[in-house]
Amino acid sequence: MTSNHERGVRLRRLKILLSFLLLLLMTVQNGCKVSYSFTGASISAGMKTFSVQYFQNRAQLVQPGLSQYITNELIDKCKAQTSLRYTTSIGDGSFEGEIIDYNTRPTTVAADAQAAMNRFTITVRVKYTNALDPDFSFEQTFSRYEDYSSTLDLSQVEGPLAQKIVELIVEDIFNAAFVNW
Repeated sequence: MTSNHERGVRLRRLKILLSFLLLLLMTVQNGCKVSYSFTGASISAGMKTFSVQYFQNRAQLVQPGLSQYITNELIDKCKAQTSLRYTTSIGDGSFEGEIIDYNTRPTTVAADAQAAMNRFTITVRVKYTNALDPDFSFEQTFSRYEDYSSTLDLSQVEGPLAQKIVELIVEDIFNAAFVNW
């Protein structure tokens, strides 16, 4: 059997411990510089806006509309996956870039010395500036490809393959900027 005095001492110790833990939790929470969303994106504290400058096409083979498509896909991805507001001026998070390669090349050769598979590649160079936390800024090249049968002409597969490649590149860019795990 415990005395009332012992219960009172235990209760006071428990209150002190809980108060300490609550204070510690509040300190840690207020000291964090990154917030997380349900999409996995981590946004620097205080970041409210993002901007995407038009991606110029500097590849040797220029595909009309690709610059606008990549630009729009990146804007749409950031709008859908973050709570940031898009701005046409320079945002707290700012993307700029250029398409530096758009090509198709043979990857495997059949017994008759003809290409069996071709590889369609798109490469984009991106500069991301985080105005609030420069440690999260970067300059990086992103490249993705899809292989297709050499029995098909690029014009037969270009649309769907380009769409798939751009989606992958945009995902990579978004992850580099906002998914800092």
